[in-house]
Amino acid sequence: MRYVIVFIILFINWVIWSGLLDLFHLSLGVISCLIVTFMSHDLLFKRKTFKWSDISEAFRFFAYIPWLLYQIILSNIHVAKIVLKPEMPIDPDIVPYQHKLKKDISITTFANSIILTPGTITALIVDDKFYVHCLDKKVAEDLLTGEMEQRVAKVFGEDK
Repeated sequence: MRYVIVFIILFINWVIWSGLLDLFHLSLGVISCLIVTFMSHDLLFKRKTFKWSDISEAFRFFAYIPWLLYQIILSNIHVAKIVLKPEMPIDPDIVPYQHKLKKDISITTFANSIILTPGTITALIVDDKFYVHCLDKKVAEDLLTGEMEQRVAKVFGEDK
């Protein structure tokens, strides 16, 4: 069952991103998605058995993406304001951040979300602590609110 779900997810992405709906391109999409499904089906679903909670987790992740994109836009505006000021008020710092996430996928998603947000870079992860390079104090304060971690925890069912 997980092969079918992974294939469907990949093929829907193929159709959306390619935008080509003729027989030739759709058949290339099917072949490509089949190959990728058989090579990497265990990346999305670690368990051997399928659970319907996996589907709800995928939907929660897709619901997280617009919020992340909004944060990326806000951070881009903030970094642009800093860079365009003549005095360029940059005050970089490496901030330790203690996270409470347990699943590898949660930790990876959180670290990548930090990296995708301009003005921050996950420099190091040691045990349950992230060391994040922040461009200025505001960026560090935004990170330390923990909102991003809470949203990632909610996506992967660790918010309880």
